[in-house]
Amino acid sequence: MTTTSPAAPTPITPAAPAGTTPAADRVLRFAPAAPADAAAYFRASLVFHADVSDVAAALEAGGDPGFVVLDSRSTESWDQGHVPGAVHLPTALIAERAGQLLDRNVPVVTYCWGPGCNGATRAALALAELGYQVKEMLGGFEYWAREGFAFETWQGPERRDADPLTSPAETAECGC
Repeated sequence: MTTTSPAAPTPITPAAPAGTTPAADRVLRFAPAAPADAAAYFRASLVFHADVSDVAAALEAGGDPGFVVLDSRSTESWDQGHVPGAVHLPTALIAERAGQLLDRNVPVVTYCWGPGCNGATRAALALAELGYQVKEMLGGFEYWAREGFAFETWQGPERRDADPLTSPAETAECGC
């Protein structure tokens, strides 16, 4: 029996508009998706991801936010700083301990160190495979701290000034 694998998609390379620079051609080498396809993709992205400031706003609003935050890092990392109220469950222990620490009816928002780390993605995958509803918090602990949100360490609560490159300096809302 012979099987064939699907052919790789052929990139659409429209003629570059007159006056387009080689650098701009790198951006447009692959044409943007059709608007309906783009809407479906970005809608799906919002199903899988939560933003640090949205998570913080939901937690700071008081009451039940409707989700639990899960820190998937090591104990040493947790002690260095973590989101207040988060559940600590390193990725390697999820299969063994998730049932003891998490309610399957409550969505879980995972985080790890930051954008350069895929630990939150691996934790989200492990939880999804166990039947949990899950989202990943974009930016992780790094952006939580950089945006000036309070966090806890082994020494107690801390808060740093917001980095003006990651958070608006004059208001709590970025307008996005």
